[in-house]
Amino acid sequence: MDNRQQLMSELMDLCNEIIWLNKPELESALNGYTLNEIELIEHIALIPEANVTKLAAASYMTRGAISKLTKKLLTKNIIQRYQNEDNRKEIYFELTKKGQEINAIHQQLHEAFLQRDQDVFAHMTKEEFDTIFRFIGRYRHHLKNITK
Repeated sequence: MDNRQQLMSELMDLCNEIIWLNKPELESALNGYTLNEIELIEHIALIPEANVTKLAAASYMTRGAISKLTKKLLTKNIIQRYQNEDNRKEIYFELTKKGQEINAIHQQLHEAFLQRDQDVFAHMTKEEFDTIFRFIGRYRHHLKNITK
């Protein structure tokens, strides 16, 4: 196995381990919501004037999948639709009070996970972070270029 293969294998294993470790706590704290729903709630909280197109791009899902998820979240009273006065055609989404509470719990869990893993990050230098960020940036740029 060459360095490229080993790096990709290690990255995939790391992501899978993090998901495996975090998933039970996420599911327990946010019982009744799928990971896709939780991710969509987070995106709606972060993206100004979140619409189906923006949410699909941010989630790496199809517009159809986002439409189905938003319908479920609308039914659960987690999000609500709105339109701007200057553009009555476009439909946007925002969190309801209940959606904001779910997002707050999700963000608290992210913070708890970072605290749990603090020992790893405490020993990293700025240069190590910069190297990792450069690699990830180059790789993401490459993937965007080949998917155009």
